[in-house]
Amino acid sequence: MRNIVLASISRYRRELLARLEVPFISAAPAFDERAEDARFGELGAEAFALRLAMGKARSLRDDHPDAWILGADQVAVGPGGELLHKPGSEERAIAQLMRLSGAVFRLVTGVVLLDAASGDARTAVDVQTLTMRSYGEEEAATYVRRHRPLDCAGSFRIEDAGIKLFTRIDGADFTGIIGLPLIAVAGLLRDVGLLPGP
Repeated sequence: MRNIVLASISRYRRELLARLEVPFISAAPAFDERAEDARFGELGAEAFALRLAMGKARSLRDDHPDAWILGADQVAVGPGGELLHKPGSEERAIAQLMRLSGAVFRLVTGVVLLDAASGDARTAVDVQTLTMRSYGEEEAATYVRRHRPLDCAGSFRIEDAGIKLFTRIDGADFTGIIGLPLIAVAGLLRDVGLLPGP
């Protein structure tokens, strides 16, 4: 059986993919996502997320020439259509949460399953529409300082107390919010015979 390589060392994505009970290894992609930011306006969120996921997968092709490489990337699109980045600091996280207070925004995740041997790829896109409560800066700051979602675009995690910031989440698969939409991933793996069933 050919290896499955997850083009990510994110613990969130590793834990999610493990739920599908397929053997895989995890590798850090040699791909600079931020260098692609200028393409966001031109491509739109879905195509941009797929471009990033494909870049991650292709960056591992030489090192894993016989593998199936699974790449994923999530794009947070703010209420004005702007691209939201991982905040990296408490100050930026609080500012980002305040920008989202009372707003509706989207998380768009592109997924690519690349056949490293042939270069053929299968793709899927998951879109989550999120509605935030109107909360104040003190609540946002308390959340950020306690849970430190500094590595999360949007500055929250639904897996922790961040869920209290929402009034509504609409999407096909909540695992897409965490960073790897497992229903879509299972479908791609099933299509190439890596999971059983039609």
